[in-house]
Amino acid sequence: MTYCVGVLLDSGLVLASDSRTNAGVDQVGCFRKMTVYEHAGDRVLVLLSSGNLAVSQSVVNLLEQRRTEHRENPWTVPSMYQVACQVGDALREVHKRDEPSLRQHNIDASAGFILGGQIAGEKHRLFNIYTEGNFIEATSDTPFFQNGELKYGKPILDRTIANATGLMEATKCVLVSFDSTMRSNISVGLPIDLLCYERDRLQVGMQRRISHHDPYFEMMSQQWSAGLKRLLTELPDPRWDG
Repeated sequence: MTYCVGVLLDSGLVLASDSRTNAGVDQVGCFRKMTVYEHAGDRVLVLLSSGNLAVSQSVVNLLEQRRTEHRENPWTVPSMYQVACQVGDALREVHKRDEPSLRQHNIDASAGFILGGQIAGEKHRLFNIYTEGNFIEATSDTPFFQNGELKYGKPILDRTIANATGLMEATKCVLVSFDSTMRSNISVGLPIDLLCYERDRLQVGMQRRISHHDPYFEMMSQQWSAGLKRLLTELPDPRWDG
């Protein structure tokens, strides 16, 4: 399992994914689940993957193969909507090829993607692409998407994220969301791949891999835990005795 988050803000995008994979408690691996397509001045596209690793890797490789064959691909289409369509089409193609044999061995072939970025001439956009290949787009009513183990990290996002939230404020929120998830679910873990994109810049801004013993992440985790405990003690005691 994994955990991926994409946030759409007035000021840009925040995208992050963990890198843990497992097929049981004794088969734990580390794989990057963030793919970045960047052509400075023209486009920045970020793809986060979750679900069956073999399926999601095949989708990314298929998109790259189309580029080398000079077929229509994420580097050439003129809109984010068309990129989302291409990812969905590639996902259907991989499922058509692999799903029957995987099903025979009782293997779940589902995989999903979060796609965020901007292409010159249009606004920055964020899509959630389902395992069936269809997708939805983030709006002011729904400014973030999650894939994978989403339930533990969702409350902090629900309470704090809005389109007007600042880029750094949203980044802190996303990291707290990951910290909360990792504390409650062993199938999500470091390293975390983090990317912040500033609207209309058309090149990658801050990009970082947060590994074990990262000083900022450890400080943030400790301060968040301490702050929650402090706020809990400051709340008035419940009194229901009349």
